[in-house]
Amino acid sequence: MADGEAVPERPLTSGRAGKGRDLTSGPIAGTLLAFALPTLGSNILQSLNGSINTIWVGHFLGEAALAATSNANIIMFLMFGAVFGFGMAATILVGQAIGRGDIDAARRAFGTAVGLVLGGAVVIAALGWIFAPQILTLLATPGDAFPLALAYLRVIFLSLPASMLSVLVMMGLRGTGDSTTPFWFMALSVVIDAGLNPFLIAGIGPFPQMGIAGSATATLIANHISLGCLILFIYARDLPLRLRGSELGYLKPHGPLVRTITTKGLPIGAQMLVISSAGLAMAGLVNRQGVETVAAYGVAQQLWTYIQMPALAIGAAVSAMAAQNIGAGRWDRVDRITRAGLLTNLALTGVMVAATTVFDRTVLGLFLAEGSPSMPIAQHIQLVAAWGFILFGATMVLFSTVRANGAVVAPLVMLFVSMYPVRLGFVAALLPAWGADALWWSFPAGSVANLMMAAAYYRYGNWRGGALLAPEPAECMEQAHAGGEPAGRVHPTG
Repeated sequence: MADGEAVPERPLTSGRAGKGRDLTSGPIAGTLLAFALPTLGSNILQSLNGSINTIWVGHFLGEAALAATSNANIIMFLMFGAVFGFGMAATILVGQAIGRGDIDAARRAFGTAVGLVLGGAVVIAALGWIFAPQILTLLATPGDAFPLALAYLRVIFLSLPASMLSVLVMMGLRGTGDSTTPFWFMALSVVIDAGLNPFLIAGIGPFPQMGIAGSATATLIANHISLGCLILFIYARDLPLRLRGSELGYLKPHGPLVRTITTKGLPIGAQMLVISSAGLAMAGLVNRQGVETVAAYGVAQQLWTYIQMPALAIGAAVSAMAAQNIGAGRWDRVDRITRAGLLTNLALTGVMVAATTVFDRTVLGLFLAEGSPSMPIAQHIQLVAAWGFILFGATMVLFSTVRANGAVVAPLVMLFVSMYPVRLGFVAALLPAWGADALWWSFPAGSVANLMMAAAYYRYGNWRGGALLAPEPAECMEQAHAGGEPAGRVHPTG
């Protein structure tokens, strides 16, 4: 089938009601862009939410509070990564099952992932609340920011289970080919969160004055309301991932699926842990440069979230499309999906880098007061490091394709090398001579190394040799009744 040929969407055949978008036919570039745009919109809204909240915190509470939220958000990314990999593995299973037209297998994988992720999130939230002071101490959080960071972090930990479940549901929906529904419910969460922030921080009207804890409380409320409405919508529209009747038993993790999801999910989660731990190490180094530099770094990270949004959206689209096509046996389309992703990333991420570099002072002025000593520092950080996100986006596309076929260990190894021996090694070698510039230049240095390794693996690696397929329902039942040790399966493909 030639790329560009218009083909009617193939219905999903499982013998059950369900709606999903077929990503295995039709024009590749157009389909990828149509799928990526709502995901990009979700990323924009999520980042806009964080930026608006940062604006409220900065203007109401000052630079010490900005430093506190910067440290706390890095920690939350670390906690998020601990269970995120399970959701990503389940999303790949869902995508491959949808590609085969097997909705029941998609529901089994999704149900098991919900059980695993929700349980893990509750444990992490409890441990995070208890050990928040020790975590902030290890991070070398500046003394004037410490009590603010503690108050903020503890409330954010309480919101983690709902936040993780929301992310998992949205990832699952994208695996079915639906990137529009997550966009609308992300919008709902953003409106509630950003709207409540000033009222709970400053105690406007009938609301209590909670300071920085009010910002975190707004996030907690928004996460729970948005999740509840999303679940109601899924059932009202009878979307593919809804579970009814005996299907609710899928929420109890099944042995073979647990083995498959954990075997593939742990390396994916470990990738986020590598990123987070390297970020924590970098934050510790930045913290030693003083509060002004910490605030500048935190604001620069706000810009970076916008710069990397196209890459993340394109990566999600490539992953969903590649998984469905692999599940359908359409290998002729997989390389073309990757090429389309690389070209789209170059165009969109390049525009973001140019825009945020040219108008950096205007954008940074949203977070920093006029005459702030952090302003020139943040401008310098942006100029040195931002261009590396074009390379980051290309790496995301390559990793998304190989992960869609269950290849998760090699990306983990490459990411570790780029973050530790390259990035942190770069800082250790050049910090005495370059000072803080060594911190900022280490970001593009790591991106160059990661892209070179990813391109070599995509071209010469053996990632095409095995597919991440969900165990058959019969096998799940046999394992459950036998009570034996579960065994996941990795099947070769033609």
